Amino acid sequence: MSNQTEMRVKLIDFAREPMQKLYAAFRTCYSSETPIEIWDKIKSEKISKEKIREFILERLKTGHASPLEQIVFWFGISNVSRSLSHQFVRHRIGISFEQQSQRYVKFKQDKLAYVLPGSWTRAGLESEFSDLLSKTSELYAKALKLGVPAEDARFVLPNAAPTNFHVMVNFAEMLHICDLRLCVRAQWEIRRMVAMMRAEIKRELPDIAVFLQPKCGENRMGYCDESLDEYHKCPLSKVRPHKSILMQLYEESSKFRKARPLGEEQYRIVAEQERL
Repeated sequence: MSNQTEMRVKLIDFAREPMQKLYAAFRTCYSSETPIEIWDKIKSEKISKEKIREFILERLKTGHASPLEQIVFWFGISNVSRSLSHQFVRHRIGISFEQQSQRYVKFKQDKLAYVLPGSWTRAGLESEFSDLLSKTSELYAKALKLGVPAEDARFVLPNAAPTNFHVMVNFAEMLHICDLRLCVRAQWEIRRMVAMMRAEIKRELPDIAVFLQPKCGENRMGYCDESLDEYHKCPLSKVRPHKSILMQLYEESSKFRKARPLGEEQYRIVAEQERL
């Protein structure tokens, strides 16, 4: 019987009335009305849901991101590898993790599951991979039986060992995660997990899920800033431009323009203009 795991991602909960909260946060910045007055209008339905949606979508296009921190999602994520978890926890701002402990959770020999990358199967090495994990499982169980503490026995566990997360993340950070992890250059497992997170949000909140894209998406940075070699390998290169192409168009639009690094002279010019 295979001990391979299957990744699961579920949107446990999200901030209630997220569109209304976003509207109130954005509107507070651009209105003489107080937040309480704005909420009174929302609750009395003096502002239609369509108006709220249109206003938010226009604000999102401007890049005004701070109100997005007030929209929060909670996810349950299970059966992802420790290789993935080492990448995931590098996201530090606007996100909170609780992760299954290998110190306080002792894995039974027949329960020591693993994540198997498809590349090992395609290379015909699945059985060797499984055999190695089986031996690791036996050694781990033997260490525990002989009195090795779980916090030390875990040293033998591989990156393929599965782990679980309970995650709280705000919308601003979710956008940043999608920028990086939906890119085809991201490692396959974390890309799959983030795609599943996006799908969960889209199921509940399709209006704001459209902004959860890789950084080259039309609702994000809009172009690829990876190397040209990597850009040409990407299937999205058929529909999204590379930054070098945009810079070339910039220079071709006028023979008097040429993009160049900013120097102290340019900073001085800006400073002089600010004094006017």
